[in-house]
Amino acid sequence: MRILITAAGSRGDVDPYTGLGVRLKEAGHEVALAAPEVFADLVARSGLDFHGLPADPRAAGAPAGSGGTDGADRRGTAALVRAASAFVRDLGHGLAAAATAHDAELLLLSTTTAPLGRHVAEALGVPSLGAYLQPVAPTGDFPPVVGAARPLGRWGNRTAGRLALHVVDRIHAGAVQDLRTELGLPALSARAERRRAERAGWPVLHGFSTVLVPRPADWRTGLDVVGNWWPHVPPDDPLPTVVEDFLQAGPPPVLVGFGSMAAGDGERLGELAVQALRSAGVRGILQSGSAGLATDAGGDDVLTVGDLPHATLLPRTAAVVHHGGAGTTAATLRAGVPAVPVPVMADQPFWAGRVAGLGAATAPVPYAELTAGRLAEAIRAAVTGPGYREQAERAAARMAAEDGAARVVERIGEAAAGAPHSWLVPAS
Repeated sequence: MRILITAAGSRGDVDPYTGLGVRLKEAGHEVALAAPEVFADLVARSGLDFHGLPADPRAAGAPAGSGGTDGADRRGTAALVRAASAFVRDLGHGLAAAATAHDAELLLLSTTTAPLGRHVAEALGVPSLGAYLQPVAPTGDFPPVVGAARPLGRWGNRTAGRLALHVVDRIHAGAVQDLRTELGLPALSARAERRRAERAGWPVLHGFSTVLVPRPADWRTGLDVVGNWWPHVPPDDPLPTVVEDFLQAGPPPVLVGFGSMAAGDGERLGELAVQALRSAGVRGILQSGSAGLATDAGGDDVLTVGDLPHATLLPRTAAVVHHGGAGTTAATLRAGVPAVPVPVMADQPFWAGRVAGLGAATAPVPYAELTAGRLAEAIRAAVTGPGYREQAERAAARMAAEDGAARVVERIGEAAAGAPHSWLVPAS
């Protein structure tokens, strides 16, 4: 089967699909990944075909499909809608072009691409399947993963979840109208199409662990949590010699990185991180990321590195200071290592709260409140405090029993073999 996976956002919104795509390719499918052009090399290293998308949601400051508001007020929500609407208009055209170029027989749609990708599938007459990294369907178990600062009670959580979906509909309203006209489809609003998909039981497989988010009992049929999809890492890809030498020169270091967050704040963060590491009495590795984390503080107790695979590096650390992104949170937990979450935006406070709730991380330190003193205290607690590593190791053992990619391969294999699934026939 010719499968097109579509994803948009930061690296953490794209990288997990490289591992999923490789597993589908190994199962005999012809797989391509459509993502923003900036990730062309990332996808190429996985051996998958690549199709560039013209829109990059990172420019809007929040994921377009992540199902929430900015948690401030009506003016904040309106600003989010205006900013996000500017890039989703191009995204739909890019999805249609990629699906046509790949001659796709099945579309796997991420949280950010599904609101437009389902229209493309309808126009091409091919089935689609949700492959989400965030739990955006309303539930009484928790509030929307983006924007809600605290639980609102079961009724309040569900109500807020439905409101969050309406915000996503508003963001995509103009883009959906334009896309359906371009594709020769009859007029249908973003909200009407979403509700049609829900009534039809459109399936969504969620690529995160039940260790962090058990499947809510009040979700509709067709929404499943299958386990993480891990980024592809070549088996013969060792750590650079300078990193290996640093790891062997002393006790396990604490890794500090903010992924795709805090761009342009690298110098301040680097100095803050070094001060905190030394105050806590630990060695450290700074992962530069989009922030450009760096330091010229001297000494042989801190090393600055670029892009390194989490699967290789994280198990050899004492703790990880990170921004609370879904992928980094899961990778740290998978490594059995304590975390110090410093959430910045979007769904990061949600994941930070989840891992802290497991006892595998310290209480989150909001990025806006980050100081060297608070960070040092949290690092010290993560490394020496009772229980954090034990809880992380327990969670890692449970996660090891999950194989999210295998569940997706199995589901698609059943479809390819002709098993009856309602999603094989796209809505019309």
